[in-house]
Amino acid sequence: MRHSHALTLAAEAVDGRLSRREFLTRATSLGLTAGAAYGLLGLSAPARAQEQRQDGGTLRIQQGVRALKDPRAYDWPQMANVTRGWLEYLVRYERDGTLTPMLLEGWEIDEDATAYVLRVRPGVTWSDGTPFTAEDVAFNIRRWCDRTAEENSMASRFAALIDADTDQLREDAVTVEGDDIVRLSLSFPDVTLIASFSDFPAAIVPQDFDGDPLETKGTGPYRPVEYEVGARAAIEKNTEHDWWGTDVYGPATLDRIEFIDYGTDPASWFAAASAGDVDMVFETVGEYIDIFDTLGWERSEALTSGTLVIRGNQNHEPYDDVRVRRALQLATDNTTLLELGYSGRGEVAANHHVAPVHPDYADIGPSDYDPDRAMDLLKEAGQADHVFEIISIDDDWRRNTADAAAAMLRDAGMRAERRVVPGATYWDNWTEYPLSTTDWGHRPLGVQILSLGYKSDAAWNETAFSNEAFDSILREAQGIADADARSLLMAQLETILREEGVVIQPYWRATYRHYDVSVVGAEQHPSFEIHPYELGFVRV
Repeated sequence: MRHSHALTLAAEAVDGRLSRREFLTRATSLGLTAGAAYGLLGLSAPARAQEQRQDGGTLRIQQGVRALKDPRAYDWPQMANVTRGWLEYLVRYERDGTLTPMLLEGWEIDEDATAYVLRVRPGVTWSDGTPFTAEDVAFNIRRWCDRTAEENSMASRFAALIDADTDQLREDAVTVEGDDIVRLSLSFPDVTLIASFSDFPAAIVPQDFDGDPLETKGTGPYRPVEYEVGARAAIEKNTEHDWWGTDVYGPATLDRIEFIDYGTDPASWFAAASAGDVDMVFETVGEYIDIFDTLGWERSEALTSGTLVIRGNQNHEPYDDVRVRRALQLATDNTTLLELGYSGRGEVAANHHVAPVHPDYADIGPSDYDPDRAMDLLKEAGQADHVFEIISIDDDWRRNTADAAAAMLRDAGMRAERRVVPGATYWDNWTEYPLSTTDWGHRPLGVQILSLGYKSDAAWNETAFSNEAFDSILREAQGIADADARSLLMAQLETILREEGVVIQPYWRATYRHYDVSVVGAEQHPSFEIHPYELGFVRV
């Protein structure tokens, strides 16, 4: 990254034209260290809380315990929160928006974002004592680029490294130089790779990985000792492994961490907390945010691009008709959905899934609310008598949002019904439901979200949206390093999504986590990440 560009960005941040978070994400994704980025703002990087932790103890966390699979196929952060104890990442996305090196020591990107140099952190070892090297990095990138692997969401993020004819890593895409350098040669510019290295499916596995994350070595300080889907999981400190991260993050202090599944009803989470059966929760939602405050626990909040979408799957009639999709958008008021569905704790969105916290966001104005026009479109499409069944999970805010949307469809004159599916089975068919709700987690960049959810060949394209113009503009946007310039194309992408009626995307979530005052390192993360090596109890 050119230092002159970094200085320009810093000046924009200082005078208020650019938010601090936007600056930190932009600068660190292109190679500036977090310390240097903060320094350009005249600030010191936040200190970690490692000195406050006492040695030992067992920490109990309320969190869903989902069935594990190959990490590149992970589709929920809860999976990664457990395996993060031993399967670590090349890059870490921080609460303040910075992207910091983890198993990498750093990186450089050329001016047109087609050549990357990844520098592997020296001194890292696997839990069996063997060194972690550049060959391990290359192996994982090769795995991520395998389009033939079932559920591999990473492949859609690394198209610039993939041979379109073989659906595998291009022969000239990755070059290993010794033990500590990996060079990437992209077939087209893409500025999203570093941010993608930090996403939860990007856990680093060893070269002898057989597909089971519970039966593999890792580079982290913990090891799995218990895993029962829908009930509980536990990890314990690996006392036989000299963990490399002690010098960077401080020692991993807890002896044991337990993840306990209390289902999807927040009432059961609160009951466990008030009974002293857990020390922290994965997330606090809805009215329970205020209820948890009564425990005297710490409340932590994160600004996010996390959201919920209500979408018609375009492989199902009548959602293959843009008039029907637009009618659903026009019949629902996003401000009301935020208030009734999420108790107003967030910001109103505009039906295009790119957030103001994204550096490449473009403000194309609010979405329209026009129930009369909605019914006109529905009649024009010959679907005035269609029954719209909105399917949702049986939790708090997603159910409430779907209930409110169904009520507004009825108010507009449409026929609407609701179906609530238990959390234990909802996700078995989440990409196939005709009309349903899905929550999406935070990503650092807007182009990441669009690549994951709306590109024609994306692994998580639950809408079945396919648009050649959209794909072409998105690919061009991925190659533009300057976020202001990228936002010009983002305006086109956002407009296409909204005019095509792809989703009702009503709000951006502020997310919350409560934890006992004795717990350290449990602050809410924008992407719901839990870092086991930073957790602990207050030193007394």
